[in-house]
Amino acid sequence: MRVIGGKYKRLHIKTIDGQSTRPTTDKVKENIFNGLQDLEGIGLDLFAGSGGLGIEGLSRGLDKVIFVDGNFKATKMIKENLNTLHIPETQYEVYKNDAIRALKALNKRDIKFDYIFLDPPYRKSLIDQSLEKIQAFDLLNVNGTIICEFDKSEDIDTGAFKVLKKYEYGLTHVMLLTKGEDND
Repeated sequence: MRVIGGKYKRLHIKTIDGQSTRPTTDKVKENIFNGLQDLEGIGLDLFAGSGGLGIEGLSRGLDKVIFVDGNFKATKMIKENLNTLHIPETQYEVYKNDAIRALKALNKRDIKFDYIFLDPPYRKSLIDQSLEKIQAFDLLNVNGTIICEFDKSEDIDTGAFKVLKKYEYGLTHVMLLTKGEDND
């Protein structure tokens, strides 16, 4: 897997061997980020896997990204990738934690995000649960964007979030969300 654009363009990042993670393909990642212009602010890469989406965000201008994954091997790989790319430690935090517990902890820190990447294991309703907590804890900034990647067989309940765009790439669907009028 590689970084598609920005400061770390063309540099490779390692992924975890086995079936525990499913990295976003280069084509899907390129299309997601080409639709997001002038990245800045703070990002959250929930279900981060190898950290590909968050690292791409840092490469393209995010000031800081918080990476969360429940798998020890994943968080170890994220740290290794960040170190390999020589990304300053001030630009990231990495946590091994369950996604919902992590959202609760972030709420206590009173952090709001400009970009939230949700790419959980497919077909487990984890996006719906995450969106519910993100809304309840008001973790998204007013002009922020949530990027959801999911299997085409899944129906996503966006709650009070408004759909900005939806893309289809074979079996993979991507949806960009923002705060709806009821969510301000």
